[in-house]
Amino acid sequence: MRQKILIIAALAALGIAVGYLLRGAAPAPPATFTTISGERLALADLKGKVVIVNFWATSCPGCVAEMPDLVRTHNTFQPRGLETIAVAMSYDPPAYVLAYKERNRLPFTVALDLKGEVARAFGDVKLTPTTFVIDKRGHIVQKTVGILDFPKLHTILSKEIAK
Repeated sequence: MRQKILIIAALAALGIAVGYLLRGAAPAPPATFTTISGERLALADLKGKVVIVNFWATSCPGCVAEMPDLVRTHNTFQPRGLETIAVAMSYDPPAYVLAYKERNRLPFTVALDLKGEVARAFGDVKLTPTTFVIDKRGHIVQKTVGILDFPKLHTILSKEIAK
């Protein structure tokens, strides 16, 4: 009897693992962001929304180049349920991040990762820009290292928001 229960449990676990592999979506980490204004925002609180998490730095030419398109993307999809969180890397001075946010009127959440904890939670992000798209159930459906392909991103966002 005990052996039968173990076999059933193993098969159930295998089925769940295969389901995730076939879906291609791993659960997002249980990250909590600290916004530039000092507020705390848990990723778990955003379930039910599609979320972009963009790791960036004010000293990163690619990050600065893609930021206007990220703003346009946010403004287009936010009314339909998108949340965007721009996470400044630990080496980025908070004063530079705040000045950039204000100067460029970033309409989305800007977070500081002063100790690198959020970057580590997302697989030890070191390169910027690195962007994750998280679906409504809290699974990572896209990871991009480097400048985003915005037409492709828009296709993914439209699909995920429609679900």
